[in-house]
Amino acid sequence: MDETLAPREDAERAATRLAQAKAVAVARDDGRPVLAADTLVVCDGRILGKPVSPADAADMLRLLSGRAHEVITGVCLVSIGVPRTAVARTTVQFAALSEAEIAWYVATEESLDKAGAYHVDGRGALFITGISGSPSNVAGLPVRAVLTLAREAGLDLGLV
Repeated sequence: MDETLAPREDAERAATRLAQAKAVAVARDDGRPVLAADTLVVCDGRILGKPVSPADAADMLRLLSGRAHEVITGVCLVSIGVPRTAVARTTVQFAALSEAEIAWYVATEESLDKAGAYHVDGRGALFITGISGSPSNVAGLPVRAVLTLAREAGLDLGLV
C-alpha cells in the first residue's frame, strides 16, 4: 500500500487516513471485523514515517536525539461495513545520542521498518528517557483506543 502523505496533510489526518485505507482494503462482507493502524512520528513539525534508507534512519535519529517528539497512531476498526477511527498521541523523550550509538543502531537494521527509525520494544528502548501517554501507542497499536472502538462496534471481547 502506498503510504505517501498528501500535500499539506497533518500527521493526525494522515495516520487516520492510512489506517482506514488499510482496514477498508482488507474488509469483506462476511462480517468479520478488521483492525488496522498507521503510526507517524512528529518532531519540530516534521512528519517522520519509515526511513527509506540507512542514511535516512540516521538522519531521523539525529533529529530525535536529546529531544521530545510526538508519536501519533491512527486506528481503524471496520465492523459490519462501518469504519470507526481513533487517534492516539504520545510524547516520547529521547536521550542525546552519540554518532557511535546512531551508527550501531542503524547497523542492527531494526530502525529500517519503523516510523521515526526506532522500535520502542527493541534496542530502540535504550534511547528513551521518558514517555507521556500510551506506551502501547509508541509500539504502534494503542490498545485502549482499540478497546474503545471495539466497544463502540458492539464487539464482545470477553471483558467485563
